Amino acid sequence: MIGRVGADLGLTANANVPKTDEQQTAKDFATSQEVRWCPGCGDYVILATIRSFLPELGLRRENMMFVSGIGCSSRFPYYLDTYGLHSIHGRAPAIATGLAVTRPDLSVWVVTGDGDALSIGGNHLIHALRRNVNMTILLFNNRIYGLTKGQYSPTSEVGTVTKSTPLGSVDHPFNTLSLALGAEATFAARAIDTDRKGLTEVLRQAAAHRGTSFIEIYQDCPIFNDGSFDILRKDGSEQRLIPLTHGEPIVFGEAGEYCVVRSGFGMKVVSTVEVDRGEIVVHDAHADDPDYAHALSRLSDQNLTHTVTGVFRSVVRDTYDDMVRLQNELEREKNPVDTDALQRLLTGQDTWTVE
Repeated sequence: MIGRVGADLGLTANANVPKTDEQQTAKDFATSQEVRWCPGCGDYVILATIRSFLPELGLRRENMMFVSGIGCSSRFPYYLDTYGLHSIHGRAPAIATGLAVTRPDLSVWVVTGDGDALSIGGNHLIHALRRNVNMTILLFNNRIYGLTKGQYSPTSEVGTVTKSTPLGSVDHPFNTLSLALGAEATFAARAIDTDRKGLTEVLRQAAAHRGTSFIEIYQDCPIFNDGSFDILRKDGSEQRLIPLTHGEPIVFGEAGEYCVVRSGFGMKVVSTVEVDRGEIVVHDAHADDPDYAHALSRLSDQNLTHTVTGVFRSVVRDTYDDMVRLQNELEREKNPVDTDALQRLLTGQDTWTVE
């Protein structure tokens, strides 16, 4: 009914956002606010990475908008010299949707955490992904509630002992990427806070994608869940981390000794020497069927035996905000608004006195 718009016409995420001639640096995106997180918090390195990346976009800072919910990660708008809104618990995607629809001249970002996004904000998150609103969502996952002092979260491992689960959590946690892909996210990726190169590359691809770009960032909470992801940072992590590169065979390990092959409807990890080269899965981030990316997401489990990083999926689909604006434009063409009558209504002489 509406036809091809937005992404289908080759528009990038920031096609309508004013550019700047200013030569920007990371310092241009720093504010006078004191950065206040606990010593050793992974949020520091994520903030530094994002500040270093934003100048690449070449956008006017007054046309960039960071919306956050509630949680430690949600302090982000205070520390970036852009427009920002520290909103309410779980509702950041809904507020960002309104901005994306009404202000196509904005580059809209959401900063949230595993508790904020996946608990009280769960429905807002999945519907933003389903609608494919033109925004980038950064979900910081430390597998704990940090701001409220250490309760278990929707991504905490089974058995996690916290103030709210003194005998150990019996909840089965979300596989965050599986959830996003189940909602048919058009862009889904994962990065680790300390891997600045990997995170920057994911940010670069996400910022170019027109639609909802979803990035899960593994992030350490040194106070309430210290070392949760250390196994992915220590010697031997090459045997656990499965980096994705579009168009390349999925091979990993210090010397490429492991690979990913298909297994029934899913995938599995095997020794490279045990299979023919042609059996190794060649990563296709642009596969239209989300089942492929979903199968990749199932290689990752809470014990971090294998952790897939990089861009799982990046496909083209019309965005919600483009279609809403086009729909309204077509309606105005069919039924023009009498702007004079509207102006008379707003500035008319009828007044009332309330006593």
